[in-house]
Amino acid sequence: MRSRPFPIVLSAPSGAGKTTLARALVERHEFLTFSVSATTRARRSYERDGHDYFFVDDAGFDRMIENGEMLEWAEVHGRRYGTPRRGIAEALERGQIVVLDIDVQGARQVRAAFPDAVLVFVLPPSAEELGRRLAARDSEHPEERRVRLTTALAELEAAVEFDYVVVNDQLEQALRSLENIIAAEMARVKRVIDIEDSLDALRRELNGLLERSH
Repeated sequence: MRSRPFPIVLSAPSGAGKTTLARALVERHEFLTFSVSATTRARRSYERDGHDYFFVDDAGFDRMIENGEMLEWAEVHGRRYGTPRRGIAEALERGQIVVLDIDVQGARQVRAAFPDAVLVFVLPPSAEELGRRLAARDSEHPEERRVRLTTALAELEAAVEFDYVVVNDQLEQALRSLENIIAAEMARVKRVIDIEDSLDALRRELNGLLERSH
């Protein structure tokens, strides 16, 4: 049986590893696709435009908002991030589950637009590990790390709004947890396409078995 596709949102404090998880998840499964966000922040040395983000200036971001191209957007740490609506719609039409790597504010907006979206909050194994991961980013200064840690405190309050929580301690274990979540959501009766037709077919087969058993 086939299931209707849906968006799955991964949100987390900066440094919890949600982007790594989202990318690894999509690479493993052809029925998943990654939603590339647009941002006004500077591109890091290892990032590719159109793959990691669509890097745009403030004027370009303003035009996307004015033209209704953004499904959601928010300002985070002084930079703006947003999800282009077109990519989501096209992926769902192809029958793919869309994986979004966005912040808490964006997750709320996606849930408003897609009530059947699945929201997953990714937690670091500890505050110390979160600080270590942020410190490992060469692109961030100590003061910026402090801002991100302060923001993390506020974002943790939103975890109770989500459907699932996954602790990203060991990558493989966290990926398995996400795969299990997706499998369970795909099996929800409300998502199964033509469920009544499938049940009717089984009923006919069972009735045939019963008739032949007399």
